[in-house]
Order: sequence, then C-alpha cells, then structure tokens
Amino acid sequence: MPVIAVNGVRLAYQDLGHGPPVLLVMGAGATGSAWHLHQVPALVAAGHRVVTFDYRGFGPDGPGAPGLTVDDLVADIAGLVTRLDLGPCTVVGTSLGARLAAELALARPDLVDALVLMATRGRSDPLHTALSLAEQELDDRGIELPPRYRAVVKALTELSPRGFADEQALTDWLEVFELAPPPGRAARDQRRLYPMPDRLDAYRRIDAPCHVIAFADDVMAPPAAGREVAAAVPGAGFEVIEGCGHLGYLERPDAVNRALLEFLWASAPARTDRSLKKENRR
Repeated sequence: MPVIAVNGVRLAYQDLGHGPPVLLVMGAGATGSAWHLHQVPALVAAGHRVVTFDYRGFGPDGPGAPGLTVDDLVADIAGLVTRLDLGPCTVVGTSLGARLAAELALARPDLVDALVLMATRGRSDPLHTALSLAEQELDDRGIELPPRYRAVVKALTELSPRGFADEQALTDWLEVFELAPPPGRAARDQRRLYPMPDRLDAYRRIDAPCHVIAFADDVMAPPAAGREVAAAVPGAGFEVIEGCGHLGYLERPDAVNRALLEFLWASAPARTDRSLKKENRR
C-alpha cells in the first residue's frame, strides 16, 4: 500500500477507480481493508474514485504518543483529502468513522460535499458509556481477554442474533474473530475517545447532503441513536437495514451497497451545485 505524510504521521491508503470521489472511513480498531470486501468493488464498478486508509497507529509509524483526540483524527483525514486532491468528496463512515466524518463536515465543510453515516450516534447513552469505561478499565489493568472469549463477545455485540440460526455461518464468524489479533496500542487509544459527548446540537450546523443508515439489530449504535443524528442534521435522510448488527456492511453488504449507491445518485445534483459554489468562492 502507498503511504502519504499528513499531520506529522504517515498513513497507508488505497486509491482505486475514476470518477466522483468517495472516501471510506472505517470504525475503531479496524483498517480500511475491510471496505475492500464489498463496498469498494461496488463503488468502483459504479464509476467512482474510492479511497480507503488506515488510521494513525495502524500504519508504518506504529502507535504514537498517548493522548489521541478526535481532532487529531479529523485533521489526519482532512490532510489526506487535501494531499490526494479529493475535496470536495463524499465521505462515508461507519461507527467511529461516522463520528469523524460528521466532525470533518463541521471543521472543513470545503472538503465534504455529502455524508453517509452508518452505525452512528450523536451521544453516548448509559449502556454505551458503561461499556466504554469497562473496556478502558481492562486496558488500564493490562487484562487481555482470551481469543475465544473475545470472539464470543464480539459476536454478541456486533452481529445480528437473527443470523445465529445458521450454525455454519456463526461458526465461521467465530473462527474469524478468534483469529483476529487482540487490540493493539492504537486500538486501545481509540477506545479512549469514548464515552462520546453530546454532539447533536453541533450536528445542526452540518450543511452537506447527509444520509444516515442504521442497522436494525445494532446494540452498539441502535437505530434510535441513528434517528437522533438524522433528526439533528438538516435535511438528512434515514433508513434502517434489517437483519444485521453493528457490522452491517459485512453482514448485509448488498443492502448497504444499494443504499450507498442510491444516495450517491440522488444527491448528485446537490453535490455538483455545492462544488460549483465552492469553486466560485475561491
């Protein structure tokens, strides 16, 4: 993977396809490669330039100094968009990636012409807060969960229970989760970005076309949380994809890809108009 220097760090990235640019921002503890299983091929086939990247700490520099902030990650994304001359572009984020996409739209509206926020929330609720603090306590005590136990917890919190009836599919998921490496320093630093403060009032200042996608069985970011975000962002659309949990982009990729492409098609005139207005202001 090529590497680009932004904000004093080097980020690994991939840049595929041609056409209107789309930046995909992954959730916490994961790399951009997860998008390449389903979303990147669909977007490239539909005529888009698609960029994915790995967060700081996951790339060639390794974990940096402690004290990672949301502003650090937003500045990294802004630097990547600027260096690759992507802006203004559509930014698609899931989970932490959705939070960063929304903050990018607030901090650098000139770089964002549309937003898709998946598995998102605008604030932490009591359960989300308790989980965030519990994970930090594990990190502070240096406790590493056994791989098999970690896999079961991940299945219960990130997959839809509707899929558990397919025993072979569930077994495959558990094996994949068990083989995944334990959270490293970079992933643990990202966990300290939570609990999330209430950002719903701030989201009312987002002026880019926005579509919020919730996953029906998501316990990490339930549909009610996504509905709050959609209600806060002016003119935002909202839909719920059935039969999937927090990893809906992997569990129901065809439905997610359809939602993405339909929004990109429907928002194309507004995105073009915003780009022209920004170009005229330069």
